[in-house]
This record gives sequence, C-alpha cells and structure tokens, in this order.
Amino acid sequence: MVNKAFKFRLYPTKIQGELINKTIGCCRFVYNYFLNARINAYQNEHETLNYNACSAQLPSLKKDLVWLKEVDSIALQQSLRDLDSAYQKFFKEKKVGFPKFKSKKNPKQAFRTQGNKGSVKVVDNRVKLPKIGWVKFAKSREISGRILSSTVRRKFLTPNTSASWNRNW
Repeated sequence: MVNKAFKFRLYPTKIQGELINKTIGCCRFVYNYFLNARINAYQNEHETLNYNACSAQLPSLKKDLVWLKEVDSIALQQSLRDLDSAYQKFFKEKKVGFPKFKSKKNPKQAFRTQGNKGSVKVVDNRVKLPKIGWVKFAKSREISGRILSSTVRRKFLTPNTSASWNRNW
C-alpha cells in the first residue's frame, strides 16, 4: 500500500479561521511548555521526560488553562509527539541540533491531527476537521484511499495581506 499526500487550499469562515489560529497557537504553547519542562527536569533533577510523562501531565494542564479545551486534543498530543521525535533525533543524529522553541513570528505555522474513527472526512468540496467543523476547500482532484492524518498549515503571503490555509493529507 502506497501513502499519498494531497494538498488543497482551505476557505474557512472567519470563525473557522479563528479556531484554526487558536489550534496553531495552542499547539505551539504545548510544545514550548513541555520543552521548557523537559529542560527544567534535566537541569534540576537530571531526569528526562518522555512522551508518556508529558501526555500524562496534559489533562492537568488543560484543567488549569481552560482555553486549551477549545481546540482538538489530538492536535495537542501530536505536538507532544513532535517534541519527543525532535528529542530522539537530537540524541541519535549528530547533525540535528537541540529542539528549539516555536515562535509566533515563524512563517511555518501548522498543526497535525489524526484521522481516527472518521474525525477527518471529505464530502464533495468540504472537509470535516475536529472541533472546527466542515470547511470548504478547492478540490482540484479526487482523493483516493483513507485519510490517516491531516496537516493544516498557515501560509503567509506577505506581511500586510491575510493568510491562507493549506491542507495536506
């Protein structure tokens, strides 16, 4: 079985655009929060936190910070997996540097979510994203196979224009 990637442009409403921005921001916050927690744990106790330890702390963080409940929980968990992957690459490959904090000013802003149990669906020229709902997109070709994961990326055109969203499967 061959995995294929499809890239489409999304046309979200204003409310959906705000939810996409919130999701990107929350994923960035969770990544940075647990990167800082890993650094502090190593400096203070000479212990490392892995994905399981971080994901076990995520529910308590969501209780403390209510605005984390507004976004897709799978996207938050995926940012923890990305952080763990960055740590593993740092220790295995000499060329890769230490994981860096994510910045709001970085033009590469995205979040990923898994297509579990039909959480990501495509019907005609609309796609259903978790917690965001049905979003219109430019369907330039037919999608074959099942959706395993999806990436919603914010693409900056120029500093003074509005952003567009691209979707990868």
